Amino acid sequence: MAEERTELEERIIIKDQHTKEIDLVNRDPKRINEDVVKVDFEDVIAEPVGTYSFDGVWKTSYTTFTVSKYWCYRLLSAILGIPLAVVWGFLFALISFCHIWAVVPCIKSYLIEIQCVSRIYSLCIHTFCDPLFEALSKICGNIRVALRKEI
Repeated sequence: MAEERTELEERIIIKDQHTKEIDLVNRDPKRINEDVVKVDFEDVIAEPVGTYSFDGVWKTSYTTFTVSKYWCYRLLSAILGIPLAVVWGFLFALISFCHIWAVVPCIKSYLIEIQCVSRIYSLCIHTFCDPLFEALSKICGNIRVALRKEI
């Protein structure tokens, strides 16, 4: 009975990955566009003291800016959102595919092959360089330097 539950839970989890509910209220839960696109009327248009337009023009400008920004974004996302989602989905699938099937195997292969080279290199260093530097250290080990200040 416990095994049946785990299989059922696994099926639900697998199904949930592809058909999970989308949060229609919080559309940026990871805050990736936190500081990118917060442009309001006051951020773009401002009248300094002494050069005010008519109040009706100011209110109409505010309304026109806000509504046109809102509807232009909606129209562009309706026209280009789905095709761009397909393009980005394809691009990230391609990147994942290349990473899984090309990059990681190349890196693993390189690490396996370089391990053999590393052992040979280490053997050569220990065979030839260690005795040489040990002899040089014994030769130079008795050198003493005395500093005098002459006036």
